[in-house]
Parts: sequence; structure tokens; C-alpha cells
Amino acid sequence: MHKHRRNRMRLYLWGAVGFAVLLFLMLFSVSQGFMHIPIKDSAVIIMKWLGLFHNTEMPKIETAIILDVRLPRVLGAALIGGSLAVSGAVLQGILLNPLADPYTLGLSSGAALGASLGLVLPMFGIVIPHFFSVEVLAFLGAAGTLLAVLFIASTGNRLNNTNLILAGVIVSAILSAAIGLLKFIADEQVSVIIFWLMGSLSELDMAKLLILTCTAILGISVSIFFSRDLNIMAMGEKTASTLGVNIFRLRLILLLVTSLMTAAAVSFSGIIGFIGLIAPHIVRFVIGPDNRTLLPFSFLTGAVLLLSADTITRVYLPAEVPVGILTALLGGPFFCFIFRKSIKGLIK
Repeated sequence: MHKHRRNRMRLYLWGAVGFAVLLFLMLFSVSQGFMHIPIKDSAVIIMKWLGLFHNTEMPKIETAIILDVRLPRVLGAALIGGSLAVSGAVLQGILLNPLADPYTLGLSSGAALGASLGLVLPMFGIVIPHFFSVEVLAFLGAAGTLLAVLFIASTGNRLNNTNLILAGVIVSAILSAAIGLLKFIADEQVSVIIFWLMGSLSELDMAKLLILTCTAILGISVSIFFSRDLNIMAMGEKTASTLGVNIFRLRLILLLVTSLMTAAAVSFSGIIGFIGLIAPHIVRFVIGPDNRTLLPFSFLTGAVLLLSADTITRVYLPAEVPVGILTALLGGPFFCFIFRKSIKGLIK
């Protein structure tokens, strides 16, 4: 009993530290940029926007920079990073694969193909209805990819781990070839597609944040609701079935939820890799594999990781580099490390 209370206090402490780090990082990030705004002034502007301050007047230019430009980007980075991290943790749980992340099933390639179509077709005078923006087409591409993967991998009432991953690889390869064709067709304007594929948070606004918030809340809530079943899944499919877990239903629901979160994130940010792979493993190393705590802490860690990467690319590099490049450069070696450990049997 005493040990249980001590572990719970340890989790509360880690949660408080993580939340404090995220808040400070968000406040620090909105104060940095081409025009430096003191952290104190940034905090006053945000609190006034939240309705906590009423009598404090701040310069209109600084207020516009914080609320219209930097704050949506900072909040979006936290939501996208957190959503990708939770998706990665869930996929690693249901696929029983430490290398799984939101892109294992080819969702990124589907979103990239949809976005590429939205960027290329208007170049050739093909009119796309206003509703089908690049973001909407990216979302539909990711959703369509999930349906294709499920159709290929399912056999009757079963979804096999290996089949799902192989189907994702196959579909991703086909979609990558289609994206290559669109790049060839775009010719001199191919840079537009390439820039989107590199991942960027520069186009975020409050309307997009509302969608990201809704998908994140829905996805995290459903994932945490099934966290006990995910814990049982870690003991193996046969054991989980014996203990009453409907594996097919669990996989289907969580695949749909993680795909929704990933599709929303990718459609607004482009391809940002490895956050969903790195964050869950960091959390497992610090607080353990229990999904009841792993999922919310993964969201917190993913938010901190992506926000840190975006702040570095936006503020400290000579020119703003797409954040997807930095996450790939940092995540690639980590992926190799996890792969080597899994080969040696050190990661279950």
C-alpha cells in the first residue's frame, strides 16, 4: 500500500514537472522570433486574451504578433505533437511492435497524395470545389489509405499484426510512386509539393486549432478508455482473448481513432515523422509501460518534443527549416537504436 502511494506521488510529480515544462516552453516560444517580446509581456497578452486581465493595455503590434501569428503555431505544435505521440503509443500496443508509429500503416503517404493532388490540379486549370482544400484532401487521402489497408489485411473477422504492417508497407509504396508521378507532372512547380512534404506549422490558425483540439480530445479519451485492454494485449493475443478482450473490435476502434488523429495532424502540418515513435519510448523508460499513464504522458512528451523542434527551426537557425526535416534528422538515429534493441530482444 505504501509502495502504491509512493508510485502515485511519483507520477503526480512527473506530471506536474512535464506540464510546467510545456507551459514555460509555450510561453518562451511565443516570445521569440524576428521581433523579440519579453516573456512577461507575452504572458500579459495571453492572459488578457483569456479574460484574466482587463485593465492592462498592450501595444497593438505585439498583441497581433502573439495572438494571430505565434500563439496558433505554438498551440498547434503541442496538439499535433501530442496527437502523433498518443497514436504511436496506441499502435505499438495494438500491433505489439516497438517500431510502430502513425506512419506504419501508410497514413502519411495517403495524406501526402491527397495534398499533392490539391496542389497540382489547380496548376493545370482543373477547378477543385472550394470545400476540397489541400487540408481536406490530405485528410481524405489518409482515411482512404486506412480503408485500403484494412481491406487488404483483414481475413474474415480477424486483423493480424503482420498483415496490417505488410499491407501498410505495400499501400505506402504504391502511394509513394503516385506522389513521384505528381512531382514529375508538376515540373518547375514541384517545390510546392516538396515543401509541404517536408512538414511545416506556418499555416496554422485558430480555425484549424479547433479541429485539432476536437480530434485530439476524442482520440485521447477513447484511447485512455481502452487502456486496460491495451495492458492485457501486451500479454499476447491468446491471453487477451482468454481474459475476454475482443481483439478484432479493439484493433478496429483504436485504428480508426489513431487514424483520425494522425490524419488531422498531417493534413494541417505535412509530414512530421518520428514523434510518434520517440515519445512513447521516452515515457516507458521514465514511468513504465502501463498504458493508463503511458498515453497521457505520451501526449505531454510529444507536445514538448515537437514544440521544441519547431522553436529551434523558427528561431535559432539562420533560415526557417521545415520542422519535419529536424524531426527526421533526430528521429532517424533513434529509430535505428530501437531497431537494434528489438533485434536483440531487449524491447518487448
